[in-house]
Amino acid sequence: MVHVREMDAADIKAVSTIRVRGWQAAYAGIVPQTYLNAMTVEDDAGQRRQRFSQPGRTSRDLVALGDRGPVGWICFGPCRSEMPGVELVGEVYALYISPDLIGQGIGRILLGEAHARMKGQGFKASALWVLCDNQGAQCFYERAGYQADGAAQDDIYDGITLAELRYQRVL
Repeated sequence: MVHVREMDAADIKAVSTIRVRGWQAAYAGIVPQTYLNAMTVEDDAGQRRQRFSQPGRTSRDLVALGDRGPVGWICFGPCRSEMPGVELVGEVYALYISPDLIGQGIGRILLGEAHARMKGQGFKASALWVLCDNQGAQCFYERAGYQADGAAQDDIYDGITLAELRYQRVL
């Protein structure tokens, strides 16, 4: 069983470990291996510390705590993309679980808590972006009520362009 709480500065290294290991596991065969191999917990933690301490930060971070400390992390806030006809949209920016614990419901718990908090902030819908080739994530979000809305964008990793699809759901 896990407990969800707001992330604090003491969680940064654990969250960076979850994120980097999560990327390396989830995106193997999708994102260029050179990019994944170059990711380090130390670099990620440094960037995270800088963002975490920014005044006026609008994103929120939650951690799922298990018996070994943080085992999952979600970051969310106001939607960063235009969504014509849809008002008050939140966005899940990132959701990662320790790779050895995927499939145990931790992601579902974190996502549910983020949805509740977004709704409490007045958001009516939630959006997120998923790499086109990440079938596992697409299935996870579809089970959580998200649907692809037709929007797409490209991201470049080590010179390779990868397409992302936007998903959304009513809160």
